[in-house]
Amino acid sequence: MESNQTRITEVILLGFQVDPALELFLFGLFLLFYSLALMGNGMILGLICLDARLHTPMYFFLSHLAIVDMSYASSTVPKMLANLVMHRNVISFAPCILQTFLYLAFAVTECMILVVMSYDRYVAICHPLQYTLIMSWRVCMVLAAICWIFSFLLALVHATLLLRLPFCGPQKINHFFCQIMSVFRLACANTRLNQVVLFAGSVCVLVGPLCLVLVSYSRILAAILRIQSGEGRRKAFSTCSSHLCVVGLFFGSAIVMYMAPKSSHSQEQRKILSLFYSLFNPMLNPLIYSLRNTEVKGALKRVLWKQRFR
Repeated sequence: MESNQTRITEVILLGFQVDPALELFLFGLFLLFYSLALMGNGMILGLICLDARLHTPMYFFLSHLAIVDMSYASSTVPKMLANLVMHRNVISFAPCILQTFLYLAFAVTECMILVVMSYDRYVAICHPLQYTLIMSWRVCMVLAAICWIFSFLLALVHATLLLRLPFCGPQKINHFFCQIMSVFRLACANTRLNQVVLFAGSVCVLVGPLCLVLVSYSRILAAILRIQSGEGRRKAFSTCSSHLCVVGLFFGSAIVMYMAPKSSHSQEQRKILSLFYSLFNPMLNPLIYSLRNTEVKGALKRVLWKQRFR
């Protein structure tokens, strides 16, 4: 039978099925959010590069998070924006699989970076005297490399398992990008192995790291409560609260998306969830770090002051 099946070469992305008059509004809104995500993360990255006071392990990992967020959003949003205005929601099959691969790779990388950042905060607050020894630049480089390499290898596993499947239709994906679970529906073969590997990967990447983050922060909280000075407690808490907000937003939406039962959310709700952590999270992360972090705000003032008197 497989020899008589026509392998698809193009995929139609149905996107957001809304009134055509609303599409232009959505285009403007999403373009604004995407621009804010790029500018915000670009600002964070620029400040860390320009201000020597931010050349610490914490901001080293934050710079990686900014790179991931910009890449994360750029893997899906430009195509979505083009579809909203051009009304040609077609993507070739090879770029579709590439989009799936990149999206998964950057999503896993963000997850891993957030875990490493929580470990950095744990060492800084619970073992301050050993911090420079434990979080040496060599260790930071190795941790960052592990995050990127592991993430791309895991995404490669999913992409390889996808490519082994015969795809013969339907030709339409009810999503605004080639989200992996939507791509499964294009296959004309059993995708149980793919779904099992995806679920196992989700447990490995989401549940395990989230448990590590919660353990780290439970110890951090206990250490903060032991600090005698009120000012010391406030400073220690402020350095962790921003990261904790980002962790909650990312892991919460991702777990609901990939680990909730299929029947618990409609396809439209899944699109909104995907939009939340592919566009809104990258936009909110730099806002959270800049508005709640006195060191970032101080670095911004110093850079602007230098530019003013140059």
